[in-house]
Amino acid sequence: MKKSVKHLTAGLLCLLLLPSFAACAKEAPAAYRENSLPAQNLMLSRPDFPAEMPGKINKNAIKAVRFHLAPAYAEPLTEALANAASITIQGQAEATEEQMTAFIKKRNPTPKLTCSVEEIVASYYKEAGKEGIRPDVALCQALKETGFFAYGGDVLPSQNNFCGLGATGNKVKGAAFPTAQIGVRAHIQHLLAYTSTKRPQEKIVDPRYELLIQSRPDLYGKIKYWTGLNGNWAVPGTTYGQDILNLWQQAQAPDDSDTSLRAAEKRLASEKNASAYIYRGIVYSKRGEQEKALQDFTSALKRDPKSSAARYNLALMEAQQGKASYAIKNYSQLIKDTPSLPQAWYNRGVLLMKNGKHKEAARDFEKVLELVPQQADACNNLALCKIAQGKYQEAWNLLHRASEINNTNMTVLGNQYVFEACVE
Repeated sequence: MKKSVKHLTAGLLCLLLLPSFAACAKEAPAAYRENSLPAQNLMLSRPDFPAEMPGKINKNAIKAVRFHLAPAYAEPLTEALANAASITIQGQAEATEEQMTAFIKKRNPTPKLTCSVEEIVASYYKEAGKEGIRPDVALCQALKETGFFAYGGDVLPSQNNFCGLGATGNKVKGAAFPTAQIGVRAHIQHLLAYTSTKRPQEKIVDPRYELLIQSRPDLYGKIKYWTGLNGNWAVPGTTYGQDILNLWQQAQAPDDSDTSLRAAEKRLASEKNASAYIYRGIVYSKRGEQEKALQDFTSALKRDPKSSAARYNLALMEAQQGKASYAIKNYSQLIKDTPSLPQAWYNRGVLLMKNGKHKEAARDFEKVLELVPQQADACNNLALCKIAQGKYQEAWNLLHRASEINNTNMTVLGNQYVFEACVE
């Protein structure tokens, strides 16, 4: 009993502290980001929760406690999804170094790097520039692989391994490099091997460069587009390239400044198409002017009923205004039109959970995990669906899986503490 009280207290502390991170936890899924922040500044150690539930559930206790639902994505989407298939791995940067630096710092103010954010960004632009690889998109791949340099998986920050080279799971940490710049060079060289048969300008430091040539002639020099990495760089990784490009578009997305609003107005003055309305709608949403944003996304959808970005953003605004039924309807249509978009499944699942539709929500989170298996928040929320249905062993297993995916996810950690306290 003392252990249960202790862990329940610790779990409740975790949950109470979560709101203090809310401002930083807003997206940036998707690409596919995690909604929860690393426990970098929290003076709590993570215990080793057993893989199997160590007893029976006290049903009175589990009805009395509060579990934490990982929140929905809140960041509007740009039109990256519509253009994803045409974005090549080779090419020039579109986002500036300043934009990328600001994007990283906004998403993770305390990245676990062996150099400064400015230095890691400069390294990507220098190394990728030499090899003709898009530096801004390559950097977004590193952000996806490392969780904006928060890590939390098998690879350690000290390894300077920014793309999981040699990290094959099951606690295999993969390659390590002496400096951040050499780690960046290895990443770029590995990308070059996928997209070109031209040898690197610098001495090869990628330990898997020659291995790719020898073992995967079907891939060597054959992948021209970022979406071509789907199922190849990451397995199953069905939306891997889209996730990277989504981050890339977010890095260039308009902010809440008057400068962005003036640019949006100027754009609409010359072209009243869906893209222009989406751009201004994003500016309004970031300025907190939800009604104006909703109107712009509605206008965009009228001009292009198949626009994934317009429908997704409209659903976001409807959900934020408490119009859950309208948002669910738009997410459902979006899923029908674009079934490979995990954000739509995830956000609909959150709304269904809040409306007590646990079976329907569970199916949505299961679909997210089918599309993006390494999604701790989806595991967490699916576990809560199972708890609501009385499927406690399944829920325990899912929370354990979520903790293995990201052992710094505070939402998962808090729920594990609370769940364990309900076990007799």
